[in-house]
Amino acid sequence: MKDLKLAEQRLKEKKFNLLIVKEGRIIFATKSQGIRGLLQAIEKLGKQLIGSSVADNIVGRAAAMLCAYFKASSVFAVTISEEGEKMLKENEISYQFENRVPNILNYERTDICPFEKHVMGLTKPEEAYEKLKSFIDSQN
Repeated sequence: MKDLKLAEQRLKEKKFNLLIVKEGRIIFATKSQGIRGLLQAIEKLGKQLIGSSVADNIVGRAAAMLCAYFKASSVFAVTISEEGEKMLKENEISYQFENRVPNILNYERTDICPFEKHVMGLTKPEEAYEKLKSFIDSQN
């Protein structure tokens, strides 16, 4: 749990949106918003992410599924959705959070986040990773 505390502390101090710690070291940090940061971490670090502790401002189902995909050991969320919490529980990832919300919304707060929509109905983290990656790639 020391890694998770460090990740939470640095996330807040440095105003990152995502920070990943493993064995007492920050191995990834970004201020980019949305799911992009987690996808970048997976692309850059791959198997090095196994057993890491993730601190993220927003953890919905999509982010939780990506954490399950790379086998994070623990997650801290400033805001977690009910579906995000459920996914972490199902994948036996320990977690802490400050606020729980029913759903993660888009930036305009008019609808469900598009990333959340892309993983609705998916149960396998591998499927979520592939679907989110191709969605992001199609945006570039």
